Amino acid sequence: MYARHVLPMLAAALMIAAAVVFFIVPKTEAMDDVTPAAASLTNTGAPDVSAPPRANFDQAAIISREADGHYWTRADVQGTDIRFMVDTGASIVALTLHDAQRIGLSPSDLEFDNEVRTAGGVTKGAYIILDHVRIGRVEMEDVSAMVLKEGLEQSLLGMSFLGELYSYEFKGDTLIIRQ
Repeated sequence: MYARHVLPMLAAALMIAAAVVFFIVPKTEAMDDVTPAAASLTNTGAPDVSAPPRANFDQAAIISREADGHYWTRADVQGTDIRFMVDTGASIVALTLHDAQRIGLSPSDLEFDNEVRTAGGVTKGAYIILDHVRIGRVEMEDVSAMVLKEGLEQSLLGMSFLGELYSYEFKGDTLIIRQ
């Protein structure tokens, strides 16, 4: 007689425990996945100014790897189309003398007083600031650059541009840059 009363209660308790595990636990775990952006929809307090800035992924560009194994892109530099090879090993954007002249710089106005080490050896460079560099929807202002007097066959998109991005990542044959 005792087992007849206890068994239905035990079965009911097991069903309640199963319901809790099946329905309630997943919902509380999902609460852990709430992003700060989603949480702010319900937060009526002052915005958290200590949160890191978020990228605007509308400001992105994709650069493809070409047959030579390098990533090449065209950039609008102060209104002129310049072809760059992406070079994460270059600490600064480097312009050939020819490309510098194309954007309106005169070699006689430049001070080639910086010693620059390149893959081809040591040369002289003139430090400049580019007003803007735009690749697709990604645009940077006041980009540090160096005009090399000689020894550079193509302009290089170096870290003075890449390092200011929100992110850049290599995925297979593409380089994705985000501002």
